[in-house]
Amino acid sequence: MQKISAYIQDSYNELMNKVSWPTWAELQSSAIVVLVATLIFGCVIFLIDVVFQGVLNVIYNLFA
Repeated sequence: MQKISAYIQDSYNELMNKVSWPTWAELQSSAIVVLVATLIFGCVIFLIDVVFQGVLNVIYNLFA
């Protein structure tokens, strides 16, 4: 039980004294970067899906 207590105290100490937490402005700018990157990746995947669907439709129509 003493090991668990020491672990919790050490974890609390590290979170409060050693971790550098981002400011609100840094957090907002990081969230915007993630949002923009997600939208770009989503659009790229959508375009790839549309192209593959078109290619497969052409192939299917050749053999139908």
